[in-house]
Amino acid sequence: MPEPGWTASTLVIFGITGDLAGKMTLPALYQLERRGALDCAIIGVASAPLTTHELVERARRAIEKSGGPIDDAVFTRLSRRLTYLGGDATDPHLYESLATQLGGGRRRPLYYLATPPALFAPIVERLGAAGLLVDARVALEKPFGSDLATARELQSRLHQILEDRQLLLVDHFLGKEPVIEIEYLRFANFAMAELWHRDSVESVQITMAENHSVAGRGKFYDSVGAVRDVVQNHLLQVLALVAMDAPIGSSVAELRAKKLEVLKAIPAVDVRQCVRGQYDGYLAVPGVAADSDTETFVALRLEIDSWRWAGVPVLIRAGKHLPVNATEVRLVLRHTPRLRFLPDAARVEANQIVLRISPTPGLRLQLSGLGGNDSWRPVRLDTTFARDLGVPQAPYERLLHDALAGDDRLFAWQDAVEESWRILRPLVAYPPRAHEYRPGTWGPVEADALLPAGRDWQAPWLPDSN
Repeated sequence: MPEPGWTASTLVIFGITGDLAGKMTLPALYQLERRGALDCAIIGVASAPLTTHELVERARRAIEKSGGPIDDAVFTRLSRRLTYLGGDATDPHLYESLATQLGGGRRRPLYYLATPPALFAPIVERLGAAGLLVDARVALEKPFGSDLATARELQSRLHQILEDRQLLLVDHFLGKEPVIEIEYLRFANFAMAELWHRDSVESVQITMAENHSVAGRGKFYDSVGAVRDVVQNHLLQVLALVAMDAPIGSSVAELRAKKLEVLKAIPAVDVRQCVRGQYDGYLAVPGVAADSDTETFVALRLEIDSWRWAGVPVLIRAGKHLPVNATEVRLVLRHTPRLRFLPDAARVEANQIVLRISPTPGLRLQLSGLGGNDSWRPVRLDTTFARDLGVPQAPYERLLHDALAGDDRLFAWQDAVEESWRILRPLVAYPPRAHEYRPGTWGPVEADALLPAGRDWQAPWLPDSN
């Protein structure tokens, strides 16, 4: 079991030739090297018959493709850290070779499993059998199970070998700057803290919209759908941060306890308060089953049985082939009393607090003012985090650095994973039929019925919109 103050001396990446490594992991390691924040050897493991030189060339191409010029001196330093080990992840001989590469003086490894989930337990079991988990940590990419039963089964197999402190569950949303900022915006600002509860908030809307199809990922996406792909992990994690009470202290355990309280307070979803959709043309995507009922859109209504949030509906929607790319959290505040001195008071828009996660993370406070022609107009007070807080690290850059440094604050944990699956269990087990919707629209019109009477889904705040 890792000791307090643990830092990795070697990073072992299983799945080094995969899409995730090429798009995220290798570019993040380059940025860490550029900042002087990387201080370990890196062993890439995969089944492809490559040499270390070929891995270095693949790494260079991946980093170039991620955008921006490469500093040759930085890349040279990174390449000197890299070695490659090829072999079948289920073959015990691979782990004998890995033990040789790790050597006696490097036995403080971080194993990062960017592999299909079916390999998580087999890899960990073989690492344990080879004696390679002493003073080690293991980071797993999502998904963590496909439902509550499989999540518990995975936990059972992993915890026969690993202690809790050794396991890091990677959810890249938790490494996004605006998601990290939620707790500071809420609890370090009196104005926000005083509004952030049921007396002020009428409803919460969380939107994750993507304007592209699933082309090129049909086989993968057809096996998961929107609920498993983004709601169970990303969006429920965000909701926990939005709705939690202030932690007593700064420890990881205290933060996690408060987030877990929120998830435990959410009753299992009522499938009558869920709408699934599938965009027209999905069935023609290569890799998608001809009779697939997988949802490419989902909207659901949740409640939180807590003193802070009782009676406040939480509306979540996520989908592919929607009009825009945007992810945000929006708190719609209650109306003021309809005082007679206010002209046409019924037309005053509700105030709103909007946290934009992407694109261009920022915060908006929407008020109301009276224009020169005695008509109500929105007054929007906007800020972008990059302008006021500086350009943030990319999520994988931040998460890899924290994992190597032994800081697990920004990682998910098993109790929360199981609570998330519990909340969604009725929807996963008994999904209502998926309604068809046209690409470029906001999903099935049936989703509108989830909102409180007289309310609409709010169009996301985009960088170039009012």
